Amino acid sequence: RACTSNQIATMAAKVLIVLTSNDAMGSTDKKTGLWLDEFAAPFYRMKDAGFECVLANPKGGATPIDASSLAEAFVTEETKRYDADEETKKALANCVPLSKVDISTFDALFIPGGHGPYWDLVEDKTSIEFIEKVFAAGKPVGAVCHGPTAFKNCKNPAGEPMLKGLAVTGFTNTEEAAVGLTEVVPFLLEDQLKAMGADFKRKDDWNSCVIKKGNLITGQNPQSAPEIGDKFVLMVKKSKGLEAADVPDDA
Repeated sequence: RACTSNQIATMAAKVLIVLTSNDAMGSTDKKTGLWLDEFAAPFYRMKDAGFECVLANPKGGATPIDASSLAEAFVTEETKRYDADEETKKALANCVPLSKVDISTFDALFIPGGHGPYWDLVEDKTSIEFIEKVFAAGKPVGAVCHGPTAFKNCKNPAGEPMLKGLAVTGFTNTEEAAVGLTEVVPFLLEDQLKAMGADFKRKDDWNSCVIKKGNLITGQNPQSAPEIGDKFVLMVKKSKGLEAADVPDDA
């Protein structure tokens, strides 16, 4: 029997996209924020799949965009789409405060990168709580590039580091060195993921690398944003019973 439009709407997945409120690299005069395509590439894949995406950050209001990510070298089809998308621009400028979110109503959680999360999501208690709850419930959790910094203080139900024993990826030490920020960031993400007991995977710098293990999926760098977006959508559809095929584990 065919589903009614209301039934289809009820089945549509609801994803919390956790963003940074921070625009400064610690005490330096360097500016940072969200790396635009790490948001845009996964977001538009979710939107085109019919997902309801809620944009939230610690403070509410605007999520700052790293000006470096707007340079011509980083323009993509998705960033062009964002530039012409007044509705999404308005949403990104008016994010919901994380404290106002009822995480129990969400089917999945995704964290884009940019260096901004180093100085807020890493220590934000609400972000940590939400990541832990979604992960423990077996719902899809995704993060790309510097997004996995937000996992630093997250625990699994046994009270151990959430990533212990899991295959993951994220921005590498050599990529951080290449952008000249090794001495600026509070910690190197690759080192931190290894310290948590994760099985760190990578490809050569600036090549797409996406690693999926169970309900966790991570991407190495900005180049990984389209691939993680595609796979995250499939994971959410499978989790919601909207898709028969699952994304195979990488390790």
